[in-house]
Order: sequence, then C-alpha cells, then structure tokens
Amino acid sequence: MKLFDLTGKSAVVVGGGGGLGKAIAKGLYEAGAKIMLADIAEEPVKKAAEEIGSDVVWFVGNAAVEKDVEALAAEAIKKLGKVTILVNAQGFNKKQDALDIDVEMFRQMLDANITSLMLTGKHFGRHFKENGYGKIVNLSSVRGRIATQGPGNAGYCATKGAVDMLTKQLASEFGPFGVTVNAIGPNITMTPPMMAVFEMRAKAAGISVDEYLTQQGNAIPMRRMGQPEDLVGTSIFLAAEASDFMTGNILYPDGGLTAIG
Repeated sequence: MKLFDLTGKSAVVVGGGGGLGKAIAKGLYEAGAKIMLADIAEEPVKKAAEEIGSDVVWFVGNAAVEKDVEALAAEAIKKLGKVTILVNAQGFNKKQDALDIDVEMFRQMLDANITSLMLTGKHFGRHFKENGYGKIVNLSSVRGRIATQGPGNAGYCATKGAVDMLTKQLASEFGPFGVTVNAIGPNITMTPPMMAVFEMRAKAAGISVDEYLTQQGNAIPMRRMGQPEDLVGTSIFLAAEASDFMTGNILYPDGGLTAIG
C-alpha cells in the first residue's frame, strides 16, 4: 500500500549497529528505502549493513561530536542523494544509584542520549528544510514517561524525558518546513546487551533465564517481553506518508506497560 511504501525514500539510521537500530533499518529497507547506517564503532555497523543488504552503506562517527555529524550528513547526501528519513536509535543506559552517581558518566549519557539527537536534528533538519520534506524518528523509552520503582535509572529517565521534549520542540519548529518529528517509546527489549543483563539478574535470583523472562513478561498486559522487531511497524508508520499529519508525538510499542504504569 502506498501509504506505507518507502520506495524512493532514503533513510539514515544512527545507532544502526545496535539491536534496535538494526531491526528498524531492516524494516525500512524491506519497505523500499535506501539505507545508510551510522554508529560509533566500525565492526557492528559494518556487520549490520552486510546482514541487511549488499547495497546498504555505513558510516563511523560519534553523533555527539558536531564535526562527525556534519561529515555524516555530507556523506549521506553524497551516497543516498536526497535524504528523507532520519532515525535516531543511538544511546545507552548505565544504571547508577542517584546517591552514588558518577557525574562524568551522567554527562556521557546526556551527550549520547540527547546532545546527539540535537546535533543530528540540526544538520539533517537543514537538509529537510531545503527539500521541504523530512521525517525524524527518535528512539525514546517508556522511561521518558514513567520512572522505575527501584534505583539506578536517574540518568536514563532524565535523558529520555529530554528526548520526548526535544521531539516536541523540534516538531514545533520544523513543522512549517514540511518536516515531522516523532518518537518511539519501547519497554525493555530483548537485544543482545539486555539478554546479558537478564542472565545476570536471573542468576542473582536463583532462577533460569526463561523463568525470569516469563516473570517479567507476565507483569505487562501482553504477557511477554518485547523484541526488536516489535518496533519495526511503528517505525515504518512514522517514516512513511501514512503519518504525514502526525508530529510531536511519542508512540509506545510497549506491550501495554504505559497503560498500567
């Protein structure tokens, strides 16, 4: 259906070497878009590009460094032509009790999770303004809306709350140029890095990983943990013509957590 067809579109997926970024990029690619992946490390982004398609290009740089973002935008335009979609899937979470937080680590999270989105929004936003059209999809989290009961997520919740508000403000500023800016707020998702965390928690609780995942999944309405692929449909919608009149919104493919949280 044309509303969800990305044929002729070009997408840059920042954080494309990670589990969520790769899954989203693969979905956009299968919907017809040309793809450039960008990430801070070469090996994962190169591997992800090879897994998605032989014509997928990639770029290595730090999205929290402005000269790297300028270089990324220039390279994307050179290789893809007119870029129409920007996906910001970069960032990380370092769990620290607020009473013992490492301020330097907190600053690193601010840079990775929010400064980088401002920089990519700035430089790709200029390109979109020139073309009179563009789609920006930011990866937020349910933790931008609801806090966790236990300690450890002060930095993550703060940065994801900032992602939500930056999404809204850029939507306000870019709307007159024909550019939409929206965000996706998933629940905890079973990416390889998170699986290592789940294994550690299951061991500490004296149960198997399967038992742990079942317990966690049963705490939300859909009764299962989220998979990277659960973000793909929402991403395609926000990148496609189907969402041309939607901007400044955060959508939650979260299994129902925010409905009860």
